[in-house]
Amino acid sequence: MVRGHGGPAASRSKLPATGRGSSLVRGRVELETHQMSNMNQKSASDLRVGVLALQGDVSEHLEMMGRVGARSLPVKTPEGLEGLDGLIIPGGESTTVGKLLVRYGLDEAICRRVREGMALYGTCTGLILLAQRIHGSAQPRLGLMDMDVERNAFGRQVDSFEIDIPIPAIGGAPFRAVFIRAPFIREVGPGVEVLARLPGPGGQIVMARQGKLLASAFHPELTDDPRVHAYFLRMILGQ
Repeated sequence: MVRGHGGPAASRSKLPATGRGSSLVRGRVELETHQMSNMNQKSASDLRVGVLALQGDVSEHLEMMGRVGARSLPVKTPEGLEGLDGLIIPGGESTTVGKLLVRYGLDEAICRRVREGMALYGTCTGLILLAQRIHGSAQPRLGLMDMDVERNAFGRQVDSFEIDIPIPAIGGAPFRAVFIRAPFIREVGPGVEVLARLPGPGGQIVMARQGKLLASAFHPELTDDPRVHAYFLRMILGQ
């Protein structure tokens, strides 16, 4: 495990070498290759990115995705997830949003769409809901990322702050990150890439990626800097 300062291996089964089973496998591989080729041929303007519209800065995320060239739309129902290339889960109150996900069947629908290839980005509350483990809490969650997080890690609303943090993956100068009743990532599993830490002796993890899953403890939508959203777009495109 990688810790902020302060799964079992997948089983493999042999593919059938001959007969009808082999034909089915070849057909499935050809279909998946065709789908991947279509995705690689997509441009930003072809992508549809949803923003979960239960709480939080929905309009700000929609505006940011428009700035980086994607078509974006608010999502409130499982049906709204269909056909999306990516989804953003914005801030809010994580316990409330988790309960709403369960009530409306969005939890299972989001997990299914992720298995089908949809990319997912969680900011603040979204980061908490993406985590498999939430320190000291049994609240509902999606549990998709192999990480342990702590809620309200920096104090109450009045303790919110902004700070410049280096994020090499997005390029350029340090990013001005806005933290509002923010969590941080206590530790991550071996399949999770740490993208950013707070500067200083604590070195808390505040941004991470696992495949097509992205999580940040801060709110990039509240800045005028589109680089984090542009990075998410590149993730969707497989770049």
